[in-house]
Amino acid sequence: MRAFLRRLAFFAVALLPFAAAAATPVDLELVLAIDISRSIDDEEAKLQRDGYIAAFTSRRVIQAIAGGSIGAIAVTYVEWASYEYQRTVIPWTMIRDGESAAAFAEKIAALPRVSMSWTSISGAIDHSVRLFGTGGFEGMRRVIDISGDGANNNGRPAGRARDDAVARGIVINGLPILNDRPNFGRPAEANLDVYYEHEVIGGPGSFMILAESFEAFGSAILAKLIREIAAAPTPASPVEAAPAP
Repeated sequence: MRAFLRRLAFFAVALLPFAAAAATPVDLELVLAIDISRSIDDEEAKLQRDGYIAAFTSRRVIQAIAGGSIGAIAVTYVEWASYEYQRTVIPWTMIRDGESAAAFAEKIAALPRVSMSWTSISGAIDHSVRLFGTGGFEGMRRVIDISGDGANNNGRPAGRARDDAVARGIVINGLPILNDRPNFGRPAEANLDVYYEHEVIGGPGSFMILAESFEAFGSAILAKLIREIAAAPTPASPVEAAPAP
């Protein structure tokens, strides 16, 4: 019996290189994790969607992808709210040229509008971490891109989820939306940029780009995607405002 188990272990180890070879190499595995909690109304949700659609049809994003050592990235699109609600609405997709990027943008445009209660950044991070290694891709870098307009108010602390992800070699970048609109009768969230800096982003070279309003989201996500894809050097401060549209 022991001899059989040793032979079985030998064959299992021998097959590992072939299993690894089956994964398609890409420059970046990127999870786009988008807040769909009820603090985001229909107009704001449309501005978010339009921002991603415009970014993936931008010539600058296509050029950034083509400039990588492999010239391809893998992207998946996740919507999240409470710690019980995270949905992978577009599975892992390879993007390597204008055609594949436009097809990804079309999938975003076709998504139905969904809104759920609570804001669990920790739930979004934990769900995103579990997606890596499930799409048949092997990225030189693994990044989670969290965008939202509120702090974690449901589930475990965001900082703990962030630390667990970073310990796995995953980088978390942020795109906080500084929403000045009241939220169900409560004042707009204050100091969200500070919260994201201390509790959400993490890992080597992590950064966040502020969207000073939902109207600024489009230019923010464009700048952020280009920087993530190109792995541009991080400036002294990990925080910057979105460029003017």
